[in-house]
Amino acid sequence: MYIIIGLGNPEPEYSKTRHNMGFETINKLSKELNIEVNNTKFKSLYGIGTINNERVILVKPQTYMNLSGEAVREIVNFYKVNNKQIIVIYDDMDIPKGIAKIRKKGGPGNHNGMKSVIAELSTEEFARIRIGIGTPNYKNDMINYVIGKVNDEEYEILEQGIKKAVQAVEIILNEGIDNAMNKCN
Repeated sequence: MYIIIGLGNPEPEYSKTRHNMGFETINKLSKELNIEVNNTKFKSLYGIGTINNERVILVKPQTYMNLSGEAVREIVNFYKVNNKQIIVIYDDMDIPKGIAKIRKKGGPGNHNGMKSVIAELSTEEFARIRIGIGTPNYKNDMINYVIGKVNDEEYEILEQGIKKAVQAVEIILNEGIDNAMNKCN
């Protein structure tokens, strides 16, 4: 079993923002795999299905980004999975738009959602897929940059990263994280 968590903010006003790349990836996985993400528990929306005979749980925490770890801790503790069965997907300003990168473990960087997840799980030892959103023109405008709406042209570029993240999830499940890193990074 794998728990695949996309980080984002739950309100409709945050859809189609750079900060919701994790949610957007879960939405795409949900559609492609025909797994409805409509159950509510664990401070999350989630859906259960299978990918190539592997049971997966797709999760969208509803706690808002900065408290994502609360929801992640609840579902991880309930299903008693080990860290190798967790994949967290989120946006990253240090990666160019349209790119996705996989890591086996690591720190949160400047991402508050990941800081929360790491704090609540008390470990950095879990897989993550980071979707590039690029950097704002002005460093002091980071909050508006990540939660601001994007136009259709920019979203098409960001969507390339979402598609790569979906492929990365499928390769991790089918071939393991090392092969996924070799193929996708």
